[in-house]
Amino acid sequence: MSLQEIILQQLINGLLIGSFYSLVALGYTMVYGIIKLLNFAHGDIYMVGAFVGFALLGVFSTAIGAGWLGIVAAMLCSMVLVGLLGVVIQRVAYRPLLKAPRLSILITAVGMSLVLYNFVMVLTNGEYKAFNTDLGFSGVSLGALYITYTQIVLVVATALLMLGLHWFINKTMYGKAMRAIAIDQDACRLMGINVNKTIALTFFVGSALAAAAGVMAGVYYGSIHFFMGFVIGLKAFTAAVIGGIGSIPGAMLGGLVLGLLEALGTQLPMVGSEWKDVFAFVILILLLVFKPTGILGKSEIERM
Repeated sequence: MSLQEIILQQLINGLLIGSFYSLVALGYTMVYGIIKLLNFAHGDIYMVGAFVGFALLGVFSTAIGAGWLGIVAAMLCSMVLVGLLGVVIQRVAYRPLLKAPRLSILITAVGMSLVLYNFVMVLTNGEYKAFNTDLGFSGVSLGALYITYTQIVLVVATALLMLGLHWFINKTMYGKAMRAIAIDQDACRLMGINVNKTIALTFFVGSALAAAAGVMAGVYYGSIHFFMGFVIGLKAFTAAVIGGIGSIPGAMLGGLVLGLLEALGTQLPMVGSEWKDVFAFVILILLLVFKPTGILGKSEIERM
């Protein structure tokens, strides 16, 4: 392959991986924007979403097959179920501590991460699970450049989810309530907004997006495991910080930027694919040093 074709191939790979980062980062930034919590269990919610989608696809494959119809059905059901899981976690683990010191709720988030992580590890005996589909490897050839139809569909699906979230946040009453609560919860209570219900809805939406990313990652990589949420949780948090944590457009942009920089960075001299995680976190450190608020962040920004 020529240098130009290699760069184009890495751009495609980076765009796809970055879209996964963006979907998970949206959950981080939405929760932070509402209650100023860094929900470190969010990466494990992504992992649980992948396993729920895996189980549902096994059920649906006998009736409607393991093609796109079965995958979409499994993904939508997984989004609903994992979204409800996010609401339960918020109600049981986080809501009683909203008035407690920030450190208490942060430790609770780490504990919830360990609960989800170890539960799935015991349930699966720590084994990798093959995410079998009927999609194949057909695609489009552009010289030495090859783009599979799966990659195209996953990128389009991610874009549609992001556009749907953007519409929901900016055009619906619930979205406006989320943005209002991010600014002043007490004033929202005085205006008759159900703050607890809106916070629960925020957890539902963020968890559902993470579940969608988990299912799509299973389709793309072909396998899932209980440890998959740890690294992408850190990467998604990095993406949220890069874009400006608390800003939804920033989370989208940060995920794509991180994915593209990570993919292109592996082509630099002395930097191979085994260094991609180091490269990603070096970017985070440099950004925190020179622009702590992120790309779209400001010293005082309107949350969401």
